[in-house]
Amino acid sequence: MQIGIVGKTNTGKTTFFSAASLVDAEIGNRAFVTIKPNQGTGYVTAKCVHQELGKECQPQNSKCENGVREIPVTLLDVAGLIKGAWQGKGLGNQFMNDLMQASALIHVLDCSGTTDAEGNPTKGYDPAEDVRFLEREIDYWVKGILEKNWAKISKAATVSGKPWGPVAKQLSGLGMSEEKVKGVFEEGKFSAKPSEWNGQEVLRFASAIRQRSKPMLIACNKMDLPNAKENFEKLREEFPEKIFVPCCAEAELTLRKAAKAGLIDYTPGSKEFNIKGGLDEKQKHALDFIQEHILNVFGSTGVQQAINKTAFELLGLIVVYPVEDANKLASGKGHVLPDAYLLKKGSTAIDLAAAIHSDFVQRFVAAVDCRTKQKLGKEHALKNNDVVKVQLSH
Repeated sequence: MQIGIVGKTNTGKTTFFSAASLVDAEIGNRAFVTIKPNQGTGYVTAKCVHQELGKECQPQNSKCENGVREIPVTLLDVAGLIKGAWQGKGLGNQFMNDLMQASALIHVLDCSGTTDAEGNPTKGYDPAEDVRFLEREIDYWVKGILEKNWAKISKAATVSGKPWGPVAKQLSGLGMSEEKVKGVFEEGKFSAKPSEWNGQEVLRFASAIRQRSKPMLIACNKMDLPNAKENFEKLREEFPEKIFVPCCAEAELTLRKAAKAGLIDYTPGSKEFNIKGGLDEKQKHALDFIQEHILNVFGSTGVQQAINKTAFELLGLIVVYPVEDANKLASGKGHVLPDAYLLKKGSTAIDLAAAIHSDFVQRFVAAVDCRTKQKLGKEHALKNNDVVKVQLSH
């Protein structure tokens, strides 16, 4: 799974990416520091099921630290967006193309209002403008994809009587299946005759496609600066349907680096850390500031929470643990609870088989709930923290 880290320049986007992945990306207070997308591994975290089952886990495709299972996801830090990116301005075309395969987006927003629309230092800027701006840019980009050969596509869609088919083919690069596009038609009450749509209707459809194919969480960064808390509350009032997470990426990066250097014990997403020693006065002062003004106020730096909420709230994912031995809860090599998979809520036993290996779909016989030892059919919907044995034919 890929999560795109997006936003205009100088909002702390690359700092967020570095804090989440510990990839040493270039960070700077100027436009287009990020040109080629930075790619790294972040983690979705959840309480590991081994505690409930009284087992010591031996993770293989993930990690387990202090009872927290860390499941890897790919993070993409793409070039900062400017107005008119959908028309190719700045690095707009590259930005959009880099996001084609992203399952979701985290919009890193300067909640303090200290960067203007172009990413230059200012005071009193309304961050709500950035929420509208970024969505609008992606809407127009999707509209541009739709309008390539639109006369031909819309005519075929109208004649077919099932307009989602031809339209889905045009949008396949966004990961939009025919079923998903059909859902957009039905939920948005769009006419089944796209050839009769005007420009505004095409844009409305593009916006609905963007919401379905690129759901977005907003990480309200720089919460340690003046005006940020006030702006945060205003944003939640103005956009009650959106998910906002208070965030201080710079603090998270400081904590992650200090932990890596062995100066502190820190679990990402935690509300506290323990000092191990070796700090000079400047370092100790910086950590005291983070504890008092960020962790004590917001409960975390927000970086890990943004990733977790993207997975579990925005995308509606669950964690499932496949094993080969239902009694020992182990793999064929004897590793206990070796793997953790992120699946869409409502996924079935055969969906799990497909996630493990595409060949397993054809070989699928049944599955077993390792807690109850109940046999599960291929259409059985899995639940969060299920431990499942997948039975295959030889």
